Amino acid sequence: MNAVALAPQRLSAADERVLAWLDRFEKALSKQDTAGAASCFAATCFWRDLIALTWNITTLEGRDAISGMLEAQLGAVRPRNFALDEAATEADGVTEAWITFETEHASGLGYLRLKGEEAWTLLTTARELKGFEEPRGPRREKGVQHGAAPSRRSWLEQRQDEEAAFGRSRQPYCLIVGGGQGGLALGARLKRLGVPTLIVDKHARPGDQWRSRYKSLHLHDPVWYDHLPYLPFPDHWPVFAAKDKIGDWLEMYCKVMELNYWAKTECRSARYDADKKEWTVEVNHDGETVTLHPKQLVLATGMSGVPNLPNYPGMADFKGESHHSSQHPGGERFKGKTAVVIGSNNSAHDICADFYENGADVTMVQRTSTHIARSESLMELALGGLYSEEAVAKGITTDKADLIFASVPYRIMHEFHVPVYAEMKKRDADFYARLEKAGFKLDFGDDESGLFMKYLRRGSGYYIDVGASELIADGKIKLKHGQVERVTETGVRLADGTELPADVIVYATGYGSMNGWAAKLISQQVADAVGKCWGLGSDTTKDPGPWEGELRNMWKPTRQEGLWFHGGNLHQSRHYSLYLALQIKARLEGIPTPVYGLAETHHKG
Repeated sequence: MNAVALAPQRLSAADERVLAWLDRFEKALSKQDTAGAASCFAATCFWRDLIALTWNITTLEGRDAISGMLEAQLGAVRPRNFALDEAATEADGVTEAWITFETEHASGLGYLRLKGEEAWTLLTTARELKGFEEPRGPRREKGVQHGAAPSRRSWLEQRQDEEAAFGRSRQPYCLIVGGGQGGLALGARLKRLGVPTLIVDKHARPGDQWRSRYKSLHLHDPVWYDHLPYLPFPDHWPVFAAKDKIGDWLEMYCKVMELNYWAKTECRSARYDADKKEWTVEVNHDGETVTLHPKQLVLATGMSGVPNLPNYPGMADFKGESHHSSQHPGGERFKGKTAVVIGSNNSAHDICADFYENGADVTMVQRTSTHIARSESLMELALGGLYSEEAVAKGITTDKADLIFASVPYRIMHEFHVPVYAEMKKRDADFYARLEKAGFKLDFGDDESGLFMKYLRRGSGYYIDVGASELIADGKIKLKHGQVERVTETGVRLADGTELPADVIVYATGYGSMNGWAAKLISQQVADAVGKCWGLGSDTTKDPGPWEGELRNMWKPTRQEGLWFHGGNLHQSRHYSLYLALQIKARLEGIPTPVYGLAETHHKG
């Protein structure tokens, strides 16, 4: 038990209940009584493990699954010393508690929910590797060599030496392809852990991924949700940061965290040598061809894969300008022009609003229904309990919020979200009525669970309203429905025969799976072996089964040794970069990492 946290106060009934469960559970584990350990769980139960016992990111559903994992992993992992970390809480018949534990090679933190005397949900996470703890606080480096040192190299000279050697006389153990927020967050974690890491990105400067977008772009998620590891945004930072502000922050972050970062670098090819257990990666670094030989290759190119440019008949004949939403330069030079945006999700709404603000006549083509959540309602109802000024005041740090969120198994997460979006629908009834009156087709997901489940299942199909919906409701952004039959020389023809004249067409048609980058960089064979990235297998729209219980291939071992995928929003990049970094560090140090439950490949993507 954490004596500091609990000794000054009398143990509550909730504390006693958790301690009794932990004692019963650990006794069964110590005897390698897997059936006995599984019997500590309710008949309907979930154990989500973030690499602590499984060296994987996986959720075990039911007692049989728990027993099976323990039979495979107990001997090597040896979980023990389970303790209550903070006073437990109880509400609505559920007891909740933070717990600590350790394994053979890691210290861990967990979150337990009991119904009665049995576990309903358990989250276990590895936090640090024993003997390889991060050099922070009392373990921080001295930073200077006192006394006389004739051959002394200054800090600047040492940094310059390191930068000059990387990729030439010294090979990176880990190569991260993609220097946006995901690549930088992971790079910072690996730097702290002493893993020789190189980040490569095609842009001229860190943050250019954001600077190059249309000028009205802002984050749609609030600041409390978006911090990067180690360096949270200042407490005066705006709730929704502008894209150039984020770009500058990322550039600063890269410099302050002393990351090895090659800008103006494009990966040309990669192949894996199974005998040497290393990659050969050809890159063009600012005009110079360089061959790198990392042991671990991370594709941190964002949750979205290769831009999905449709193949409508007649696209090549269009006399105006056309581009995918990922290449939208901004609407400034289209004043007085006629624009057609094909799509109705986040990018489509933002780009339509951008055209309108810049004096263009713009029409949105909505092909399928879209979920809309007003920003204010989303922040209050869906995010406010964990990510808000009020949450911070209650002692819910970003790290705690991430873990509480992660403690809800995906199998039942929609049950937590359905009432949230039911309340949103009720609260914003007038808003939705005006949108529908304008002809906009709305949905709240296949099971009414709203935005975040759509994001997890398919990564599309929604818009966080920061103003564009009002423009649609007011008719300032025109709206048409239907599928595109063809692109003509002068515009777009829909399947019902409607002709939409256009000077510019934007294809806001989304992205493919992240394994599309693997196909481009490595081979189609590797991309197929790894399979689709993202999605849960929920058998809902655009998320075909079978049920997998975790996001496919994200932040965990894949079917290609030495290949990892890192992406998602800022929250996910921050949180899951820890577990990916620990997996890579363990492999660098030769720590045994017996992976349990390596996912099968069901979809090539």
